[in-house]
Amino acid sequence: MKVKGYSASDIKKLLMANESFKTGMRLYIVYQVALGYSSRKLAEQHQVSFKQITNWVHRFEKEGLDGLKDKKGRGRKTLLSEKQLDKLRFLILKESPKNYGFDSEIWTGPLLTNWIKQEYNIAYKQAQIYNLLKKIGIVFKKKEGLVVS
Repeated sequence: MKVKGYSASDIKKLLMANESFKTGMRLYIVYQVALGYSSRKLAEQHQVSFKQITNWVHRFEKEGLDGLKDKKGRGRKTLLSEKQLDKLRFLILKESPKNYGFDSEIWTGPLLTNWIKQEYNIAYKQAQIYNLLKKIGIVFKKKEGLVVS
């Protein structure tokens, strides 16, 4: 059987966007560790790092279920300053990519990645750029492009 219209990575993104599922999945992995399963094999099976599983187990031991939930402030900090983020938001909302030498009427993740590299000499990967946009209140929708959330 095949799933039409969605790739496995599309489905995984949908699952991971659901906070309850994400927490439940982490709890299930901690449960498997408690049953004696190898955390290295679990890391491979669930496509997460061994270190991440170790962190989840320790956080669960310390904080219970709350330790498995995402908390503000965790994760990699942005390399752009608040002033640079404000400029990026203004750029997206008020400027055309054509003004900066791009052959497009609308901003896309790859264009913004290129602009940030040119402007600030900071390299973002495509997945990171969308997290950065979310931080400044802009989301990407396939048919509409970048929009204020």
